[in-house]
Amino acid sequence: MNAPTALTHLLPQVNLREVPAALLEALKARFGDQFSTALVVREQHGRDESAFDVPPPSAVVFAQSTQDVSDAVQLAAQHRVPVIPFGVGSSLEGHLLAVQGGISLDVSRMNQVLAINAEDLTVTVQPGVTRKTLNEAVKSTGLFFPIDPGADATIGGMSATRASGTNAVRYGTMRENVLALEVVTASGEVIRTGTRAKKSSAGYDLTRLMVGSEGTLGVITEVTVKLYPLPEAVMAATCSFNSLADAVNTTIQLIQLGVPIARCELLDDNTIRMVNAHSKLTLREGAMLLFEFHGSPDGVKEQVQTVQDIAAEFGGSAFEWAETPEERTRLWTARHNAYFAGIQSRPGCKAITTDTCVPISSLADALLDSVTEARQAGLPYFLVGHVGDGNFHMGYLIDPAKPEERELAEQLNHQLVARALQLGGTCTGEHGVGLHKQGFLVEETGAGAVDMMRTIKRALDPHNILNPGKIFSL
Repeated sequence: MNAPTALTHLLPQVNLREVPAALLEALKARFGDQFSTALVVREQHGRDESAFDVPPPSAVVFAQSTQDVSDAVQLAAQHRVPVIPFGVGSSLEGHLLAVQGGISLDVSRMNQVLAINAEDLTVTVQPGVTRKTLNEAVKSTGLFFPIDPGADATIGGMSATRASGTNAVRYGTMRENVLALEVVTASGEVIRTGTRAKKSSAGYDLTRLMVGSEGTLGVITEVTVKLYPLPEAVMAATCSFNSLADAVNTTIQLIQLGVPIARCELLDDNTIRMVNAHSKLTLREGAMLLFEFHGSPDGVKEQVQTVQDIAAEFGGSAFEWAETPEERTRLWTARHNAYFAGIQSRPGCKAITTDTCVPISSLADALLDSVTEARQAGLPYFLVGHVGDGNFHMGYLIDPAKPEERELAEQLNHQLVARALQLGGTCTGEHGVGLHKQGFLVEETGAGAVDMMRTIKRALDPHNILNPGKIFSL
């Protein structure tokens, strides 16, 4: 592995570029009320869920159509001014921060479900449609969209960051579930990638290139994704363990045996306390796995029995079932609110969040050592994990007025990611690189691979206007 990344590489480099008055005037003339330079609007679009403090963009354009996006990008390109796509602002790694200044391009008003093709198990939407809105729109067809990153993120943002979440162990990530895109390039040209067909060998896979590009290669204006039949039977359960190691080893055994669980989430005792306080629950305070099972009634019963038997081998007990939609919703809402439960547990704090993903056989080494380091450091933290696919998240809760706490959090983050890379894993399983993981990207892929990425970026965005400063610096 390469030499460890210095902590300074984990902090954003702000290098603001001039935004000419002529561009602002042109945008105002073209977009009218869809254009704003109001400070409160700019500040809203200049922050996300990360702990970074960066000046806001110079202006915000609220796009309502592909033509709006194309026109805004063309005007910005004429002046070589950055354009930063914005959905709902749920990024954890600084993806939407204007580190080089420029214009925030808000696509949240592009929120139409364009075509539901139930017979083909596909749906086409504008980028501002959120995952909850999408599932509400297709519910009557007996289908659903399974990718669930926790936040009610937009489909465009989820595509741009290659999101996944709690269902990934069974249904995969956005990489496997995006079939086609409409994209506005750095010159303002509108292109289409992919089709509604399930597979293709036609040329370069531009869809996969755009999925996970974090807005640095194009602005997504339309997305076609796969849908799945709603399972005939769904059951959720919690299971408590005497130790975190027992919970992790149960997960490893389940995955290695090929048990087709839909969700397998891990919380430690520290996080359970936070969740109980925030969501007013009475979950047993100990290491806990949250499961969900999808399938036929008989298939679900078989999965449940297998999981119970394996969990019992590792001391798992106190199984509690959530069979009604209301019970399941409450349970998973509490899980999804773990981030906010952590924030609430220390008023005034900020969270330094990180995620990694490792081969399932290395999960115990990666996760248990990271938790031990956090506890020994004495810094408040929370832990959640989509452990069914080897992915887990740590959030270190810091007092923003104490630089030494931020330094400690970044050191813990550095140790966690370095360990994952040593074990054959990745620096980010689903958050993306953004600002926070740029140094680690070089460690993971090597300088040659990052140079190849830069070559692609320069070819598609020669003036570096599309979300510059993210993934790597030019």
